[in-house]
Amino acid sequence: MGKNKLKKFSEMETLPCVFQYPFARVREEGFPLKGRWGSGYFHNDNPIVLELGCGKGEYTVGLAARYPDRNYIGIDIKGARMWHGAMQAHGQQMGNVAFLRTNIELLPSFFAPGEVSEIWITFPDPQMKKARKRLTSTRFVNLYRQVCRDGAVIRLKTDSPFLYAYTRDMLQANGIVPSGDTSDLYAASSLTDLPEGLKDIRTYYEQQWLSRGLTIKYLGFAIPAADIVNEPETEPEHDTYRSFSRGVLQGNVPPPLLTDAASD
Repeated sequence: MGKNKLKKFSEMETLPCVFQYPFARVREEGFPLKGRWGSGYFHNDNPIVLELGCGKGEYTVGLAARYPDRNYIGIDIKGARMWHGAMQAHGQQMGNVAFLRTNIELLPSFFAPGEVSEIWITFPDPQMKKARKRLTSTRFVNLYRQVCRDGAVIRLKTDSPFLYAYTRDMLQANGIVPSGDTSDLYAASSLTDLPEGLKDIRTYYEQQWLSRGLTIKYLGFAIPAADIVNEPETEPEHDTYRSFSRGVLQGNVPPPLLTDAASD
């Protein structure tokens, strides 16, 4: 492991906005803030919003800067990536931001039923080989139901035509009507359920996709009260492109369009 990663891991241990709980630790100790994130950490009763697979936390920090009346928690297993957003939030003294380093499968160990108001899934791996690993699969949507309040919304942003088509098919198979649906977010003008200014937040990967002429897809849908049980009967056509190596962008790409609090 490189010295830079070790330095980041060491710094993460000192940040009060970071909670690092692998499976073994949460199994042995439990999580003291489960059911009391509002009173025990944020010290308010504002809605709690999760960003799953948050990476560097661009959306976690960017949205928190725009909406101080909401609490945002970025969740990822990759601590070296999460370090960027955690350092920004700490440096800006953002009281409505936290980061949780753990596996997404363990959400019910960290949040009580009804504790979460909204979930963002931003540019996840489409997991074309295994449906059960897709963060919009019926398996995961049922998992989200265990921690979300009634009517909680899932918001997916993706570059992947495959994941977008799969998620639409999953919604249709379960009779769920999306509240927002577009195959080209930056060309859409009629979506009503996106927070104002959201198009100004662009992650590292979002810039990458846009630089290659790919469109960004968006789906928003409320989690239904009943179990999600039906996977689509057919698979969409697989994506035919790969991402660039980390740190390499094609062409002249402008810097991230973020708030000051969310910039690298």
